[in-house]
Amino acid sequence: MESTGYVTLGRQSGLMREMQVLANNIANGGTAGFRREGVVFSEYVRRTSEGPSLSMARGEARHVDLREGALQQTGGRFDFAIRGEGFFLVETPDGPRLTRAGAFLPGPDGAIVTPEGHRLLDAGGAAIILPPGGEIALGADGTLSAGGQPVARIGLWQPQEATSLRHVAGTLFEAGDLQPVDAARLVQGSLEESNVRPVEEVARLIEVQRAYEFGQGFMDREDERLRNVIRTLGE
Repeated sequence: MESTGYVTLGRQSGLMREMQVLANNIANGGTAGFRREGVVFSEYVRRTSEGPSLSMARGEARHVDLREGALQQTGGRFDFAIRGEGFFLVETPDGPRLTRAGAFLPGPDGAIVTPEGHRLLDAGGAAIILPPGGEIALGADGTLSAGGQPVARIGLWQPQEATSLRHVAGTLFEAGDLQPVDAARLVQGSLEESNVRPVEEVARLIEVQRAYEFGQGFMDREDERLRNVIRTLGE
């Protein structure tokens, strides 16, 4: 394969990856707490012995959009939304994970858990256990009360380096070193909607599909050209 083929193939690979990310964004347009992602393209330049340098595009890195989503009032006692920066920290079998999805449930042992059973952690990194009975109330600073008595303070966290944030599954993220967030406030009885803008995502998907089809057409023509050259030389 000539240099043009390698360059086009690298570009096609990145465009395919971006289409997959865009499709996932669109599919999660209604998922509470979901954060849209984008693909970051970089250029790889290499000097060649034949003269001009060779430039190839790579689309491997993902960027997480941290813009806030709109609030949806639910009235649920265990529905919490974050206004401002930060993430909830939950305990999973694979270690602590960050999330903006605030639809929680009371567990059988009094712990506050996600629908998947992951425990919500407090500002000290410990699971929050509620006493039986009593009305549950959440203060704007994250203080949880049961029957009018403070029980725990929900921890809000963010990565020290924003680029270390990595989407692992659904609405869960992992990152490097974390730091507490104090400026944000919490809202009870509401959920944060996905920050995906469906119209923009569909428009971008159409644009990327057209670019991919153009690249595929170029590769088909290049393949036919090489076949003709080989056929002519063989005669």
